[in-house]
This record gives sequence, structure tokens and C-alpha cells, in this order.
Amino acid sequence: MAFFGLIGNDKDLAQQYSGQESASEKAARKRRENHHRNAKAADRQGQAWEASERSRQDRGGWWRTH
Repeated sequence: MAFFGLIGNDKDLAQQYSGQESASEKAARKRRENHHRNAKAADRQGQAWEASERSRQDRGGWWRTH
């Protein structure tokens, strides 16, 4: 029974894996990075729309010249 070999070695495992990122910490970091990446893309898209809208309004139309 391999299970009984795990009892009592928690201090050894803690030393062995100290300083390493846990699976839950890694998942949380990945979620934050993906959200940040999506936020950057959304910001760029909004700025591009704003610039195109501004240029469209600055161009004017025939109704503004008559």
C-alpha cells in the first residue's frame, strides 16, 4: 500500500517544493495575464474607433458646406 508511504513526509515535501509556484497560483496568474491581454486589445480597438470617428466628423459632409 503506497498510501502509507506518504504519511510523515510532509516536511520533506515542503522543503522540496518551497519557492515553487503552486498549480492554483499558476492558474490565477494565467487568468490575470489573459485578462490583461484582452484589456489591451480592447483599449487599442477603442482608440482606433475613436480616431476613425474623429476623422469622419472632421471631414464633414456636403450638408456642412451648404
